[in-house]
Parts: sequence; C-alpha cells; structure tokens
Amino acid sequence: MITIENLTKKYGSQIVLHIEELSIPKGQSFGLVGNNGAGKTTLFSLLLDLIQPTSGHVINNEVQVNTSEAWKPFTSSFIDETFLIGYLTPEEYFYFIGDLRGQSKADVNALLAQFEDFFHGEILGQKKYLRDLSKGNQKKAGIVASFIGNPEVVVLDEPFANLDPTTQIRLKEIIKDLAAKDNVTVLISSHDLIHVTEVCERIVVLNKGEVVKDIQTSTETLKELEQFFAK
Repeated sequence: MITIENLTKKYGSQIVLHIEELSIPKGQSFGLVGNNGAGKTTLFSLLLDLIQPTSGHVINNEVQVNTSEAWKPFTSSFIDETFLIGYLTPEEYFYFIGDLRGQSKADVNALLAQFEDFFHGEILGQKKYLRDLSKGNQKKAGIVASFIGNPEVVVLDEPFANLDPTTQIRLKEIIKDLAAKDNVTVLISSHDLIHVTEVCERIVVLNKGEVVKDIQTSTETLKELEQFFAK
C-alpha cells in the first residue's frame, strides 16, 4: 500500500530523516515511535505532501505523493488542531469535510452516530466553535473527521495525547476495528509505548531520522521498547 524509497529530508546541512526502504501493506495498523526530534512528524508530513523531500519518494497505492494528488481521495489524516477550521462549529466542519469527500449530510450524520460514546456529549449540539473546545475535544473532532469518506489510509499523529482515559480506551477499539474489520491502513505516531503496542501490529522506532527497529508486535514488544529507550 505504502512504499518509501531512499527518502531524505535536509534542513541546511542537517539530515533530519533518512529512510532507505520501508513498506506498509494494506490493512496494517502501523505504529511509529521515537524521542522528540526523531523524525516522526517529518515522515508523516512527507507522506501527506506537506513538505517536499530532499531526495527519494513516498508511494501511496501506486501514486507518488509529491507529484500527483490522486492519493488524496483515499487518504485522510489528523496531525494537530491546525487541521481544523476554528471558526466553524463541529457540525459545520464535519459537513465541510463530507462535501470535500463526496458525502451527503445524511452520510456524515450516519458516521457521527457511530461515535456518540466517543464524543461523550461534548462535541455535537453544543453551539460552540471548534476554537472554543478543549484540546481533547478538538482532537476528538479531528480524529472522527478523518474517518469521513471511507478512507483506505488514515494517518494520526499523537492521537492519544490530551484524551481522558475513557476516550483513550474507546479510541484504541476504534483503531483496532479500522484495521481488522475495514481493512484500513492506519499509521499512528505516539510517545506512549503502552498505547501503541496495544493497537499496532507493527512498530517502527525512529532515532535521529533513521529506522533502528522494525518489530512485529508480540507480548515482549513493550519490554523490548522500554529497554531500548531506557539506554
């Protein structure tokens, strides 16, 4: 589904990302972990064509992302609150995203109904602008918006941050279902090793912009990651 080849990103003389080869098959729940500055957000930004690579490329379902926009209809993401439109209400934002993705209001409403327990009554019908919601509720809105339009690839950067424990548990169930039931390729970056090992079947560790571990998740994965980061 996603193939990365000879991908580098430089700022001046500093190389912040260098990945020779990485493949992510369709339907895989893929976790990306690493310390601050490891290159996680840079990789996701390159995958979403938010920045240009210095060399190499990312292929998403046979489409090179920095030379064509044909990957956009089947790919969605939520990186941070800058992806939101702060002067819209959540409902207006969801319908706007739905319109971009060819979904009617009825389609969007049917999707939103599946996430009532995730919203906890704090998102819809509140007559608040997105900018006035808490960080956690902004994140909930952004994550659910990324599911509109039946995407085949969903990219989430630090999805568990700022969420309360109940919402984190529900989000883990949602992510597992996306990959297992809907065959969606889900890419997650997180600083929380416990969460990422619980929801991802594969975990890649970045360090100083390079892949240093590529693990198929097992009962020993959390211990292995904790030992690595404890060094």
